[in-house]
Formats: sequence, C-alpha cells, structure tokens
Amino acid sequence: MSRRKRKVTKDARTPVPKPPKGLTTDAFQNVLARLGAGTPNLMEGTSYNLTRLTQNYQLMNTLYREHWIVRKIIDTIPEDMTRNWITITTQLPPDEIRKLDKVWRVRRIRQKILQGLKWGRLYGGAAGLIMIEGHEDILHEPLDYDTIMPGSLKGLMVLDRWSGIYPNAELVEDLDDPEFGLPQSYQLTLEDGQVTNVHHSRIIRFMGRELPYWEKLAEVYWGASEVEVVFDELKKRDNTSWNIAQLIFLANLRVLKMSDMSELLSIGDEQAQRELYNTLTAQNWLMSNMGMYLLGKDDDFATHQYSFSGLNDIYESFMLDIAGACQIPVTKLFGRSPAGLNATGENDMQNYYEIVQQQQESNLGPILDKLLPIMCMSEYGKIPDDLDYMFNPIRTPDDKEVAELADKKTKSIIETYNAGLISQKIAMKELKQMSETVGMFSNITDNDIEQADDSFQQGELGFGGELDYGGFMGSETPDRTGIPQSDSTGVNKFRRILERIRRRLGNS
Repeated sequence: MSRRKRKVTKDARTPVPKPPKGLTTDAFQNVLARLGAGTPNLMEGTSYNLTRLTQNYQLMNTLYREHWIVRKIIDTIPEDMTRNWITITTQLPPDEIRKLDKVWRVRRIRQKILQGLKWGRLYGGAAGLIMIEGHEDILHEPLDYDTIMPGSLKGLMVLDRWSGIYPNAELVEDLDDPEFGLPQSYQLTLEDGQVTNVHHSRIIRFMGRELPYWEKLAEVYWGASEVEVVFDELKKRDNTSWNIAQLIFLANLRVLKMSDMSELLSIGDEQAQRELYNTLTAQNWLMSNMGMYLLGKDDDFATHQYSFSGLNDIYESFMLDIAGACQIPVTKLFGRSPAGLNATGENDMQNYYEIVQQQQESNLGPILDKLLPIMCMSEYGKIPDDLDYMFNPIRTPDDKEVAELADKKTKSIIETYNAGLISQKIAMKELKQMSETVGMFSNITDNDIEQADDSFQQGELGFGGELDYGGFMGSETPDRTGIPQSDSTGVNKFRRILERIRRRLGNS
C-alpha cells in the first residue's frame, strides 16, 4: 500500500513534456484542384510591388494638369472643407470678430490654406510660411507672441514639398509641443537662391495621407499623395473608356467577299491592284441608304453589327472603384444622378459629409489652432482666454431650412430674454451674429446694440399669441406694431424689432 502510494507521488511529480515551438500557418489549399495558397494558379501569381508613386513629381504634375478626374479628386474635399469656414465662439463683441473675418479676406489666408490643402493632397505634403513683418532676420528662432506687433501679420507663403522647403534632421523633443516627433526646423530656399533655416513654429504643415513610421521616413516626414491611392483604379477606368471609344468605330463592319481576290494579289499586277483599290474607295464614298453597291456574280457583301450591351455596367463598376478609393461619392465626383427608382443619394452624401468633417478635425484644425492666436496678437495685441471656434455645417441649407432655422433661433433668443437670463443688449448681439448664417437681422447696427438696455428684466416680452407687455407700456399710444414708440431706455425699440421679426417669419 505504501509502495503504491510512493509510486503515485513519483508519477505526479514527473514533468509533462512541452510541445515544440514553431510557426503555425493556416490557409485554404486544394492541391488536386490547384486552388488556394501555394498552388499553381493564376490568383497565386498576383504580387504587389512598392512603387512610391508620390515621389514621381512629373507624373503628379501631368495628371493634375491633364486628367479631369485627378484634378477633381485633389480639389473637391479641400474646397468643401473651407467652403462654409468657421465661426469664432469667443465672447468678443461682434465688431471685434469681424476684424478677424476681414483678416481672412484681406490677407487671403483662407485662399492660401485652400491652396496648401490641395498641394498636400497632390504631392503628399506642403508647407506655409507665416509671414510676419519685422521677423525676416529671426526666422530660425521660435515664434514669440509678444514680438508680434499690431498689423504685422502679412499672410502665408505656400510651397509644396518639391518647391523650396525641406525638413531638417533634428526633431521636436518637447512632449508638450503639438508637433512632437516632427522636424524641428526647415530649410527654405528663396527666389534668389538664398537658403535660410525656419523654426517649425513659423511653419504650417499640409499633409497627405498618413503613412507608417518607416514609410514616413522614406517620404522625409511627409505623407502619401492621393493619386497613389487611386492610380491603379484610374488606369482600369481609362483603359476601359478608351476601349469603348474604339469599339464605336467597329460598331458596323462591312465585309466584301471576292472570288478572285487571292489571285489578283498574288500575281503582283500593281496596275490591277491600284484599280481595285480606287474602285472600292469610290464605292465607299458613294455608299448610302439611297445608293447601290455593285458586285460580281460570285462576290458577296455582308455587314456585322457590334452589340454594346453590358459595357456600361463594366464602365460604372470602375467608376465605383475610383469613388471608393478617393472617398468621394459617384454623384459628386462624376456629376451623375443617383441610380434607382427611389434613390436620392442622401446616404452617400451624408457619409461624404462625415468624411469631410473628419478631415476638418484632423487636418484643418491644427492649422487654425496655430494661426488664430497669431491673428489675435496682430489684431488685438492679446489672445482672448476663451478663444475657440467651430466648423460651420458643410451642407448648405435651402431657403425653407434657413427660414425654419431663423425661426427656431429667434424663438430661443426671445425665450431666454423673457426668462431674464440675458439682457436686451446680449439678445441683439445674438441676433446680429445670426445674420451670417440665416441672412437676416443684418440691419441691426452697432449703435442699436449700444443703445439697448443692458439690465436683466424677466418677463418683459411674451411669445404667445400676442405680446404681453404687462404694465410696461403705460398709457402711451402704440404704433402699428402695438408697441409705444418713445422710450428713453431703448427697450421699446428692441421690442419693435423683435415684433417685426416675428411677423416676417410668420409671413414666410
């Protein structure tokens, strides 16, 4: 009994052998049918080569200049990203915000940003030098906001990655810097051939498609061109289109069968051959639905018509592949109406709007984060603590939607004013700011806003079937809006404006 117990104990302590380590592969394979991985079939003959088309500068230029699809792929998304622009959400007065809007326009910064986004998508990378007056000799130094004088911002100078700007080897090591891991400075070649170093804080980067680490190094910290992603699909579409165009010439083949053709060609009688050629050429010119074709007794004439059925489906499938590769719907890229009886294209466009919004956040956002503080220092001499912005909706609403939006926003402002949460002056500022989006209330002047009451008084203005003025009107005679005209505080004037707004919205 004890011996058996010792045996069990000994067996329990015996180590279990481990399976040998090795690489495990799993794939479908049918050797007899020559299907699957490793078998001799056409699919296994497929290979993918690393071409790095982005570095082919001449190809990028040729395609952008001469191929309308490539130009539209490059231009469409940046144009939609910048079309409706942004709204500054800081608490600055409207007239101060309009100063920033004027800088976008006068210095053409918005157009330069659009240009940089396009070159970034075409070449894989581009950069914009922030031009500040008086900083010509200190471009190699980090940008200090305190050195930006009023009105010194002169705009952007945009260069693509092949036209005068090259990253230096040293990288940003500051973890708090948003450009950590990117080049510390850039070599800028001016028009006179002079080369100068520019600190990265003075450079705005416009990137192409993101790449893995080693490929990013191969592209000198730039991205990949959009052309590289769609190039193979573009070749398929172009070859299909040209082949369809060639088939049009073969749509109706005419065949003439001559019994003595071989004998005529074999004897080498050039005069007879020339006469035959002239005869056939003359008959070709004279042939029509109302004419005749003369044949010998043993000759024969036949026509063969080519059918184009199915070609359009093949062509459209390649169009879909291009649209999928560049993330632009077929309806927008090729200008085609949605297919199907009940198709509206709304889902496709909604997906596209989401892609553009994502591009705004990832590509346009960092650019604005860098530019806006510089613009504020140039215009105000300071940076507001609450400086922020939001991207305006990409989709442009129609007149009905604008009217509904104006109605809802106006009601919200009036209800907030009635609750005593904002003053008349703040309410009029909100109405004035709405004019940019709804196209109304633009006639409210800054003088009207200054004359409005700045106190908070709850319940002065009702928003039911009729305006409820309580005892505020007194015994004065109201005008056609139902509101007395004289008022030293400007309250009645504000209420008359709101009443006109309500009536205008009701009529629309």
